[in-house]
Amino acid sequence: MSSKRVEQLLSSKASSGSVWSVAPDDTVYRALEVMAERNVGALVVLEDGRLAGMLSERDYARKVILKGLASRDARVRDVMTRDVVTVSPEHTVADCMQRMTDGRFRHLPVLAGDRVVGVVSIGDLVATIIADQAFEIEQLQGYIGGGPGM
Repeated sequence: MSSKRVEQLLSSKASSGSVWSVAPDDTVYRALEVMAERNVGALVVLEDGRLAGMLSERDYARKVILKGLASRDARVRDVMTRDVVTVSPEHTVADCMQRMTDGRFRHLPVLAGDRVVGVVSIGDLVATIIADQAFEIEQLQGYIGGGPGM
């Protein structure tokens, strides 16, 4: 498993430095619009600049659709996940994978102190692991084949 740190992963993401968020009093419909515009499956919920929760497509399906609520009326605060598991930039990809597997979720906010500095998804982690494995395979093939410098 990759020992790459979250800060390295965030710096390589195309949307590095971008954290898509909504406020607790926004409507669920507005949150869905932001998810669609940004092509993401979850948003950080910020209140006064601090992490208040997460809203994911899963939250929407289970807490709005199945309960018969109206997206245009329901507030993010009423359906968001409040007890959010987070990581710091110093955590590794392996740490993130373990937390996601244990908690059965697909998005992790990254906190530096009490400030949200990014979000990593299961897709980000898998892409990092695949890239790291491809590099290792290339290095091993060069070593075995006696490539340049061997």
